[in-house]
Amino acid sequence: MRLLVLCPHYAPDTAPTGEVMTSIGTELVARGHELHVVTSLPWYQHHSIEPGWEGRVVRHEDTSWGRITRVHPFPTDKRNIPARAAGFAGFTVLSTAMGLAGRRRARPDAVLAMSPPLTLGSAGWLAARRWGVPFVFNIQDVFPDVAVELGAISNPRVIRLASWLERWSYRRSDAVTVLSDDLKDNLVKKIRGTVPDADDRIRVIPNFVDTARITPRDPDEGTYRADHGLTGKRVVMYAGNVGFSQALDLVVAAARAVGERDDMADVRFVINGGGSARAQIEDEAAGLGNVVFVDFQPKERLPEVLAAADIHVVPLRRGLARSSVPSKTYSILAAGRPVVASVDEGTEVARVVEGAGAGLAVPPDEPEAFTKALVTLLDDPEGARAMGRAGRAFVEAWASPAAIAERYEQLFDELRSRRT
Repeated sequence: MRLLVLCPHYAPDTAPTGEVMTSIGTELVARGHELHVVTSLPWYQHHSIEPGWEGRVVRHEDTSWGRITRVHPFPTDKRNIPARAAGFAGFTVLSTAMGLAGRRRARPDAVLAMSPPLTLGSAGWLAARRWGVPFVFNIQDVFPDVAVELGAISNPRVIRLASWLERWSYRRSDAVTVLSDDLKDNLVKKIRGTVPDADDRIRVIPNFVDTARITPRDPDEGTYRADHGLTGKRVVMYAGNVGFSQALDLVVAAARAVGERDDMADVRFVINGGGSARAQIEDEAAGLGNVVFVDFQPKERLPEVLAAADIHVVPLRRGLARSSVPSKTYSILAAGRPVVASVDEGTEVARVVEGAGAGLAVPPDEPEAFTKALVTLLDDPEGARAMGRAGRAFVEAWASPAAIAERYEQLFDELRSRRT
């Protein structure tokens, strides 16, 4: 099968969604398929084109399994919404042009596009129409719901336009894949009554974690702890994008409260990553000696970074856990570390953490509950380690990259057979 894949990031870019799509692509290639990946030039880590990739708006790379076409992403500051929207538009126009280009004899058999950005839905639909093949739209975060919850979009006209484009994209997809039942319920409600097969069209295919690469290991293995003055300390870590979706003010509040306890003088709170909210969080943590900021690490160090913590945190703003499933949660469980999740009750992350016995889930935006959960695990290190082992056992029985690629393959085959 020849597949056209439209996605915002792909290796060597370091974005989490790029890691997901790269792994799916690798497994599809291993199953004998040919890919044409249309993506952006690497830019995620510093929000600017990486050194060595500048100078061209479009780059093509032929591989043993197909082709990668990289286009300029027009990177901007995430806080500048108009500029970001313009950047998405420019990236989408270039991606659409590359998806439509080509000769008939090299036509794809199916098209897979990823959101965000939501605008790649129209690019995927146009490419699928051009080639007369099925279109599958993969949703990582539900837009505009996330942006509205954060207050990033408040103009009613803009919200109506984005909501219209969202529903338009779902209705014109042959299938829409989401990461959890929560996200499926969200999407089905939006299109039920306008399409006859809403429940069948929205499919749950979760992301995955590579349990062979990410494994439990000694926290002092490697140099991460030594590099950042963490040797012999108890480490509470947030690792990932430092954006406005993440309630990292909870981490600062917990650090301030724990820092007042003499029996927890050895506890360090590590915020590992970068993003549009980091400067604000650094200002809030000014003067706290138990808070350590670490820049993004190369993806090769991810297993070491995850293992360096005794406890990980996943803090999302209220309302966001119904529109987003942080894939980092499963990587943490694979590393055999317990989780304190500050998320909406009954959502995917809360169900996984509590159901697997892999940590504690508390309501979002509640500093006292968040701090109490952390202190509970810090005061019971053996119980915390048992939670880490339970989380590892959960993901070992969960979907592998190969299994997820197989489910996509089966979905493409099903949609193609319908057309035939």
